[in-house]
Amino acid sequence: MQYSLVRRLDNRSTKLVKMNPLHSFCVMACLMAVALAANNHKQSNSLNSYEDPSNWVSPSEIEQLPMLKDVTLRRLEGMTVDEGATLLDKLYHLAQFNRIFKPDYVPEPSKIKGYIVGERKQKIEFNLNNFVQTVKRQTNFGNDEVTIFIEGLPQSWNHVNKANRKLVQAYEQRYNLQPYAGQQDSSEQKTSSEEQGQQRRKQNQEQDDNKTGDLVVITLGDLIEDFEQYATLNVERIGEIIGDLLVQLTNEVNVPQEIIHLIGQGPAAHVAGVAGRQYTRQTGHKLRRITGLDPTKLYARPENKLSGLARGDADFVDAIHTSAYGMGTQERLADVDFYPNGPATGVPGADNVVEASLRATRYFAESVRPGNERNFPAVAASSYKEYKQNNGYGKRAYMGIATSYDIRGDYMLQVNSKSPFGRNTPAQTQSGYHAVHEAWRQQQQKNFA
Repeated sequence: MQYSLVRRLDNRSTKLVKMNPLHSFCVMACLMAVALAANNHKQSNSLNSYEDPSNWVSPSEIEQLPMLKDVTLRRLEGMTVDEGATLLDKLYHLAQFNRIFKPDYVPEPSKIKGYIVGERKQKIEFNLNNFVQTVKRQTNFGNDEVTIFIEGLPQSWNHVNKANRKLVQAYEQRYNLQPYAGQQDSSEQKTSSEEQGQQRRKQNQEQDDNKTGDLVVITLGDLIEDFEQYATLNVERIGEIIGDLLVQLTNEVNVPQEIIHLIGQGPAAHVAGVAGRQYTRQTGHKLRRITGLDPTKLYARPENKLSGLARGDADFVDAIHTSAYGMGTQERLADVDFYPNGPATGVPGADNVVEASLRATRYFAESVRPGNERNFPAVAASSYKEYKQNNGYGKRAYMGIATSYDIRGDYMLQVNSKSPFGRNTPAQTQSGYHAVHEAWRQQQQKNFA
């Protein structure tokens, strides 16, 4: 269904109509009379002004809005960070006032593709409807940690492709899935084919013995082709589908919930949250962790129902907000919410809201690489002003893979404009998830004893 940005009200019904916002100015002037005009895009580095009515869109601004079909990633990438954030903010607040978006975009599971990163870095592809069957064919799957990364934007865009590739490569290193250096070197080429085969088998066996986790990538973002699909994605239904598959993973492949970490990017952060809730509804148990990478605003919400990522969706929920007033949301969603350089439209070095949103993926990827786990020290603060006034001193935590499961609240930190993005880069001993998670669980058991 092609959405416009207006509604026609009559005595009998409310209908969506297809028209250019310019032509609908008179209608919108009546509809928006109850809204306060906003002369400029307003934002705050505090977390206490969410959904302020002064951010609503005035009638005079409606006529300047483009048609939805013209709102694309390419257009947003061509705008400055503030320009893109202003456009998205107007669309969001207009959508909330008019309730014009319905969560009716649900890609068929057979069309949602993904892959398992194999033990020698090969991609083992699947469709969502045959995911569990594909997993069953993999030896040693689920012997250690299982990370499932749900992409939220199409990889056909350079910023998206680069950020996602960095995260996958980081996990390949962390889980010892990288081919050994020298596996295809010139000295090997001089040996006989039989000797080459023996060397490969030996190297592969060594690699298999050292594998410390499994990485699954669900490329949901490739099915989000325009802003209409982005805004009307039914995160509830897709999340329930993925949650049911995780239940199957536990029941049929014996993968326990204690080793599952869901990571959701942008709109997929909300999909991950719903998947966690669905898993709990079906099993009575919670997944170990869910991480939201710049969770988006929810333009389309189910009627009379809370939706999207929320604390409680897993044993531990964390979120990184890098475009809080742009593509993301400044709303508190998780047990701990990180705001690099405070809640803002973007972060240092990002030229547009798309790149800013994807910095959350880049930051998390940097923290995943062995030795970089504590690159992002953060301090508890309710605003960036408070963080700066305290000179970065206070209760400390680490944003990224090494986030402690017992911290709660809002955390601020500073980041660099270029890689390495973290401001703290000492080499750290890599800790397996067992050590982190078990220590946390033991503390929880003591607290409730």
